[in-house]
Amino acid sequence: MSRHVLLTGFAPFGPHPMNPSELLVRSLEGRVIAGRVVDVRVLPVETRTLRNHLEAALRQQPYEFAIGTGFAPGRISLALERAALNVLDFELPDAVGTMRKNDPVQRGGPDARLATLPLGEIVDAWRALGIPGYVSNTAGTYLCNQWLYEALAITANASPPIPAGFLHLPALPAQAAELGAERTPSMALDLMRRGVETLIETVAGWLESLPATVQQRAAGQMWIPRGLREVER
Repeated sequence: MSRHVLLTGFAPFGPHPMNPSELLVRSLEGRVIAGRVVDVRVLPVETRTLRNHLEAALRQQPYEFAIGTGFAPGRISLALERAALNVLDFELPDAVGTMRKNDPVQRGGPDARLATLPLGEIVDAWRALGIPGYVSNTAGTYLCNQWLYEALAITANASPPIPAGFLHLPALPAQAAELGAERTPSMALDLMRRGVETLIETVAGWLESLPATVQQRAAGQMWIPRGLREVER
C-alpha cells in the first residue's frame, strides 16, 4: 500500500498577491520523498470553511502525517510551530471579509494543543544541512494557528496516530524587496523546498523507528475524521 503525506499551503490573502506556501507545496505535488507520496492541497484563507476543507483533505488517503505551511512576513527563517492557541484574533479580514476578534477556535476545547511532529529532530536535521530554521512558540492568532488547532483536534483520536504540525515561511526575496528589504527577512524558494523535503524525511525516519504496531494500519482499514459538534466556526 502506498504511503502518503498531506502537505497544505494557503492561497494569497490580504495585501499579498502571492503566497510562498502555495508556490512551495505546488512545487512538491506528486513527489515521492522518503518513500512517501506528497499529496498537496491549497486552502482558501477562509476561517468559516477551514475545518471542512481539512476534514475533506484528510479523508482522501490514510495519511501517515500532515504538514501545514503558511506565510508569515517578518519571520527570519523556517519556523516550526510548537503550539496552537484556542483563540482567533485577526488583524485583517480573511479572504471573504470575515473578522474574528477574541473568538475560540473550538468552544470548550483546551486552551492550547501541541504539535505532534518530532520538532527537535527536524531542527537538528535542518542544522546539519545548513538550513535556517527554529521552533516557534506562537503560531499567531490568524488562520495558520487555526489550521494547527483544527488539524490536531481532527486527528486527536486517530488510530494509529496521525502526527501533524505547521511550518511558517518567511517572505521570498521578491516579496522582501516590495515590503522593504531593510526590515523584511527572506528565503529563496529552493531553500524552503529543501527544508520541507528534510522535514518529511525526518518525520518518515522517526515513524519508522517506532514499534511496528504503531506504524501499520490493519489491511483495508482507513480512519475517517469526523467533525466535533461543539466546534464554532
